[in-house]
Amino acid sequence: MELLLLSLALGGAWFVNKRSQLRRIHLLAGILGQFQVERLMETVADGYLRALGEKDPQRSQQVWGVLDQAEITLRDQIRSFADMVTKLDAAPTRFSTLPIAVPYAVQLFPQSSADLRALLRIHSEGVDRLVRNEAGLAQRDKAYMLTAELLLLQHSCHWFCRSKAVATARMMARHRTPHAQLVASVSEQTRQAYNRLMSA
Repeated sequence: MELLLLSLALGGAWFVNKRSQLRRIHLLAGILGQFQVERLMETVADGYLRALGEKDPQRSQQVWGVLDQAEITLRDQIRSFADMVTKLDAAPTRFSTLPIAVPYAVQLFPQSSADLRALLRIHSEGVDRLVRNEAGLAQRDKAYMLTAELLLLQHSCHWFCRSKAVATARMMARHRTPHAQLVASVSEQTRQAYNRLMSA
């Protein structure tokens, strides 16, 4: 009898989690699908690898020149994406910052939750600062930091949709990059704002 009750409880928890995750996935996908953020991220990342691997300085500079416009387009797309999410109500954009998915976590542990609207604003501003290269970084350093900003944005979207554990596992599987390394590699402004929001 006890085993049956435990099975029912676990099944119920799984169902609640799954339904909540699907709701967040549909919400984010419905907005993100209106933009080309993911495609542009791939274009920029591949361009960085090509520019950094080019042995001819003149050809390398040509690639960097082409990437300038791609970065601007990506920055604008991320800004528009963040602006659209900002217009949503607070309730559906709130998500748990606990390491794993817990049923009704936002309601049970409101102090361990964050707002996707604020998080995307942090990422959008971080990408904008780097595209404008406020700090005057060398192209290699700018490419490294902007890549980290973009991957952390991707991690945040997966975290919102699923959980921190799933987002981190996906980042390790696809990019072999731990979450802590991403946070350490972004700009100081992004890191401070991100840590404040996600540990509040």
